[in-house]
Amino acid sequence: MAAQDFNFLLATDSYKITHYKQYPPNVSKIYSYFECRRKKGSQFSECVFFGLQYLLKKYLLGQVITEEKIQEAKLFYQMHFKQSVFDEESWRKVLEKHNGRLPIRIKAVPEGRIVPRGNVLFTVENTDPDFYWLTNYIETMLVQMWYPITVATISREFKKILAKHLKATSGSLEGLDLKLHDFGYRGVSSQERWVERPTWLISAVQTPTIISWGRSREKEAFERVLDQFSSGPVSVVSDSYDIFHACKHIWGDELKERVMERSQDSCLVIRPDSGDPAETLIEVIKILEERFGCSLNSVGFKVLPSYLRIIQGDGIDLISVEEILKKLSDEGWSAENVFFGCGSSLLQKLNRDTLSCAFKCSYVETDGKGMDVYKQPVTDPSKGSKRGRLLLRRNSDGLLETIERGAGKPEEDLLVTVYENGNLVQDYTLEEIRKNARLRDEDVKPTLHNQDQELLPNHILNGVN
Repeated sequence: MAAQDFNFLLATDSYKITHYKQYPPNVSKIYSYFECRRKKGSQFSECVFFGLQYLLKKYLLGQVITEEKIQEAKLFYQMHFKQSVFDEESWRKVLEKHNGRLPIRIKAVPEGRIVPRGNVLFTVENTDPDFYWLTNYIETMLVQMWYPITVATISREFKKILAKHLKATSGSLEGLDLKLHDFGYRGVSSQERWVERPTWLISAVQTPTIISWGRSREKEAFERVLDQFSSGPVSVVSDSYDIFHACKHIWGDELKERVMERSQDSCLVIRPDSGDPAETLIEVIKILEERFGCSLNSVGFKVLPSYLRIIQGDGIDLISVEEILKKLSDEGWSAENVFFGCGSSLLQKLNRDTLSCAFKCSYVETDGKGMDVYKQPVTDPSKGSKRGRLLLRRNSDGLLETIERGAGKPEEDLLVTVYENGNLVQDYTLEEIRKNARLRDEDVKPTLHNQDQELLPNHILNGVN
């Protein structure tokens, strides 16, 4: 059930309160859709559809309209507009006729599915002709889907880059699922802006626990960590003063034997946290090679001893992680040696325009007659919208495409009814969502990531989520 303290009537752009007065007479159906518009030169050619199910469960299931909420909204909008424009009568009809459940149908792409931009992701329509205005009243809330979609898309792009380099420099994808860690929880604006992913799955040191010992006792601080966390992997931020000195003289000399006593299951993960990410990491790995040696893996790339790894969490984004991994491979190092953490570039340095997310009306019914409608601004053709009822299908080449104007065969439609009249019709498990988002063969090929091309739905890589 939806959160009881949440008032759906207030969860919209205030100008929508007056829209019921603006539609043509005798309208009975409004049909709208959501997409990530295709934009020439964009960094991303496809998106991961994710997050709608959460939103529906949290805010829209069951009875969402009550008399108390109607009265609260009436008072609020009276104060806001300084006049009586709130349609109290229609909202009470929703309460009386549908027991406060929304007479709305939403059809959507399965959660986790990878969809080329420019295709329909979900559609919304009213199921009761008396409440045609509800379709676009709910737009404000549904467009907030831009955030989980964008974060999931960026996260998967990270995974594609990491998988490509790991496969090329180690011969396998072993350990891929732990290569990127979420460092962004502290930077988000609310609990709900944090989309959960692997985050510090090992014991980890933060700067305050090191500098609290004082500069002259940095070695003792490091030794304390080794003593306290002897049986599992531990990450130690080592740039409180001088990362290169710490790696060469403390880890690589004074504590060298203690480090070498550890195993792969209890490895020391050294964390640089300042400076140019690529240059600093390259210098650190060279120092560690000098002090601890290395070996060659099955494809001829260098690997530090299994008890020693590096994690880079400062300055990480899609561009820098590609740069770091390329420089490592150019120097003969395998991607096995490093992990990454990402915060603001994954969760904060993005907005609705990152994927050009848009919600548009494409079909209406008036006096029993349907009409395809659209937007086509002369000043910006990229904002042109789709027309009519929409269908998402695979064409004869295996590519996803959106069919407009009510054409296409219903049995080909990949959009699934997920919400109808206050009920959740389709409930995806986390396992199903991860399966839908798995990397494909072409995602791991050693080509530039995010090339502006349509991707064939080829083989799924078994075991890689």
